[in-house]
Amino acid sequence: MSRAVDVVRTYLELRSPEQLRRAQLDDPRVRFLHRDGIAATQYRRLYQGVGARWHWHDRTAWSDERLAEHLSRPEITVWECMVDDDTAGFFELEQRDDGSVEISYFGLMPSFIGRGLGKAMLTRAADEAWGLGASRVWLHTCTLDSPNALPNYEARGFREFKQVRFVEQLPDE
Repeated sequence: MSRAVDVVRTYLELRSPEQLRRAQLDDPRVRFLHRDGIAATQYRRLYQGVGARWHWHDRTAWSDERLAEHLSRPEITVWECMVDDDTAGFFELEQRDDGSVEISYFGLMPSFIGRGLGKAMLTRAADEAWGLGASRVWLHTCTLDSPNALPNYEARGFREFKQVRFVEQLPDE
């Protein structure tokens, strides 16, 4: 069984690095690791760990072969946020043909939500996107995502440029 849910997807962007309102953590336990050559199984651990509660399912439908092919594309960059030896979250960047970089996936593991890590991780994601030569940095969120997502994006300087409404079929709880 499933239920229909009305969803609003909001697209946001930074047009220049100066728009970014930075947030840093002065915690030496927090580090960001570039996961160059990440295996499909490692990526699934990140994707499902962060996204399961927010109904992320696009990549779960992909075969390991399709996911590995996607992750091996030079336009794709994956970063993992670590606190000591624990995975706190991750972000995925995708360089687009128009010169922009999309923060295509971004989120924290449930046990790390509410600790201020999202602000620092979004700052790092934007910095990495600009470092790839982005003409603009953009992302999207929706009403199924964490209620902290949109306020964090806006607090970091991202500005809305489009909204789309649709109906999503969610499995019954």
